[in-house]
Amino acid sequence: MKDEILKHLYDVKDATLAIKRFIEGKTFDDYKGDVLLQSGVERKFEIVGEALDRIKTF
Repeated sequence: MKDEILKHLYDVKDATLAIKRFIEGKTFDDYKGDVLLQSGVERKFEIVGEALDRIKTF
């Protein structure tokens, strides 16, 4: 597997683990009421999307 693909897969794994840490123990109401939490989770989803999009080019 190309090193570039592995890098992007690492980014996906890292971002998803971060999302899991961010939301662990939180309710949806907690999420809705915390703009910082929302921003962090949404940014990590953006990273996942960007990494997967780049993998498609290989």
